[in-house]
Amino acid sequence: MTDITERHAHVVEGTVKWFDPVKGFGFVVSDEGGPDILLHANVLRNFGQGSVADGARIEIAIQETDRGVQAVEVGYIEPPTGDETSGLDDLADIDAGDIAACPLEPARVKWFDKSKGFGFANVFGSGEDVFVHIEVLRRSGLADLQPGEAVGLRVIDGQRGRMAMQVTAWEAGIAREE
Repeated sequence: MTDITERHAHVVEGTVKWFDPVKGFGFVVSDEGGPDILLHANVLRNFGQGSVADGARIEIAIQETDRGVQAVEVGYIEPPTGDETSGLDDLADIDAGDIAACPLEPARVKWFDKSKGFGFANVFGSGEDVFVHIEVLRRSGLADLQPGEAVGLRVIDGQRGRMAMQVTAWEAGIAREE
């Protein structure tokens, strides 16, 4: 896979100001300053994600248009950082190394309700549901999931059953594993 800086004249890093998957767009604030940069859902889909969390770090190739500055390609997305407590006791003692050591399991989103703050996915070949909490989604750099969306999950056996520790878009997860 080639770097986006090899394909585009202007690549910037910044922070996702907000992204609304229902509206299909959001905005990025560039580290270089200047006007907000439009991030369209199609650009995210080309990267392999259907959403991105507010506050996530992002690298994007941009272009000037008559309607302003727009992202044309995503290079990488890093989940937002923060010391917020999630209230997820199951994840309290798990560090990033433990999460990365778990296999990436292919799954399909059964349903996810952002307003309730959770949903469920089914791992391929298993009839058991995997609980997906909004905080895990946020820590994974995502803002929302759609029914039927293919995802990669790193899963633990929690106090009340299997639960996701990390969620990736399936294509992005496979690319990172290779």
